[in-house]
Amino acid sequence: MQGIKGVIFDLDGTLLDSMGMWWESAKQYLISQGKTPRPGLRKILRDFNTIEEAQYYIDEYGVDKPLEDVILGRDNIMLGFYTSVIQLKAGVMPLLVALSDRGVKMCIATATERRLIESALEYNGITGYFDGIFTCTEEDTSKTSPDIFIRAAEFLGTDIGDTLVVEDMLYAVETAKKAGFIVAGVYDAASDDQQEDIKAICDFYWKNPGEMLECL
Repeated sequence: MQGIKGVIFDLDGTLLDSMGMWWESAKQYLISQGKTPRPGLRKILRDFNTIEEAQYYIDEYGVDKPLEDVILGRDNIMLGFYTSVIQLKAGVMPLLVALSDRGVKMCIATATERRLIESALEYNGITGYFDGIFTCTEEDTSKTSPDIFIRAAEFLGTDIGDTLVVEDMLYAVETAKKAGFIVAGVYDAASDDQQEDIKAICDFYWKNPGEMLECL
């Protein structure tokens, strides 16, 4: 960890204890459209970016709206959670302070839309710790491709081998590791069934982000 010059953080399930709210908002959105959420929706959605999720509602549930309207309706439900409910995961604030004090550059790479991210960061008082925000929608990619991580590292000005990617989902961990990044896994209940595979891939594994402090 001593050689780490930059950190790329995922947001939901990594910095924020928010995945449960994502599932709740998915159910609320489908019900608002007169649809009944099916069993297994959580596992289906967890690897999707925003566009893929909205398209899934159109294709599989028959939501009769333009893609942009589906995204907006879904995000409006989440916005309420981000601005009044969702909190940081354990140890995040002291971790960000410690990394900032050491001059480590930080940014966020996420499948969540920017307006939601900015609201969540402001609500939790951590906006100023990040040099940049990269979203899958704006970068026209998903985390099955390393593009978002590579662009974030280029923005930070750090080499891939000196940059830590912190994630909670298996597919994102796999992508970052294959691209040559140093990778840390963070436990989240949404990926409980993936933990052994995540541990096997990652260079570091923590039950919560605060455990990273012990490695600094």
